[in-house]
Amino acid sequence: MNKEKIKRLGRPAKPFPSQNTIVKPIIQFLQLFMTATLAKRVVSMVLIAAAVPNARITEATGMSDRSIWALKKSIREGDWDSIFEVGHRSGRPGKAKGFESAIIEEVEKNNYHTRKEVADMINEKFGIAMSVSAVGKLLKKTASGG
Repeated sequence: MNKEKIKRLGRPAKPFPSQNTIVKPIIQFLQLFMTATLAKRVVSMVLIAAAVPNARITEATGMSDRSIWALKKSIREGDWDSIFEVGHRSGRPGKAKGFESAIIEEVEKNNYHTRKEVADMINEKFGIAMSVSAVGKLLKKTASGG
């Protein structure tokens, strides 16, 4: 543009602020309506559509390069179900999956002082051999309501 035209139109617009300063509040806003992971994916999809390089997307959203590549692949293949699916896809179910409520009832009814005592009770009453650390995780998970 020539100087005459710039004077006529006024001062040129300020440059667009850094993506990092914009992306964080957007992700926080979206978290009001969805999980953090899904909010980051939505923002990443917008940045991918705007042809932002992977490294910048990773820096702005906190997602890994591998996640960005997987997201691009899903978009390219039109696999929308996998894009909006959040959760763990592998692993086996826990040993006490069907017995958790019964175990907690038993723990609350009786006087167990250690995780080892609880593990022994689970083995005797339910026939499930659990480690002391697994009992601790079970108790922590159920105590937090999760």
